[in-house]
Amino acid sequence: MQRNRNREPVKKDDDAAALLEAALYVSGRPLNLKTLSSIVKIRSKKKIKALTKALAEKYKKRGSALELIEIDNSRLTLQLVPKYISLVKRLVVRPLLSKGPLKTLAYIAYRQPIVQSQVVAVRGSHSYSHIKHLKKLGLLTTEKLGKTKIIRTTDVFADYFNLSHDPQMMRRQIKTLFDAVHTQNHRTRLSDLYT
Repeated sequence: MQRNRNREPVKKDDDAAALLEAALYVSGRPLNLKTLSSIVKIRSKKKIKALTKALAEKYKKRGSALELIEIDNSRLTLQLVPKYISLVKRLVVRPLLSKGPLKTLAYIAYRQPIVQSQVVAVRGSHSYSHIKHLKKLGLLTTEKLGKTKIIRTTDVFADYFNLSHDPQMMRRQIKTLFDAVHTQNHRTRLSDLYT
């Protein structure tokens, strides 16, 4: 009888961890501790953090292509380990954004808050349709100040791209991403010289 009692909490923890994993997988975006807590019906954020930490370790230990990461010490997301992204990206059915709107979004995210006229001056008149599309997707918000429109990214944008909600921290994260892409492109061009 004692054995059963000892196994029961483990089973409950395993079930709760599996439910957390399912929620993060299905959502496809970062979820905060409050949301995760309500899904597994555990009020203790400390317990939720312990379960997600154990789940993250499980992924790491077995060398999984998935990883569980924490953003801003309060949101968690399940994503591909970066080294696998380029290997499987051709299997993605349809990307959320094409190259043009994605470049416009990146420019806005890095420079925000930014006036729409500046975006148009740099990205061209096609950026009007990009901005409209990005607003429809919930990635951007605009605020009118007289005749001027001020553009900012939304929390949906931050969650989708696993970025901080804090604009200063987001800018640093985006700069790091740009630097990494620039370095990778530079290496690719250099390797072309030697092949």
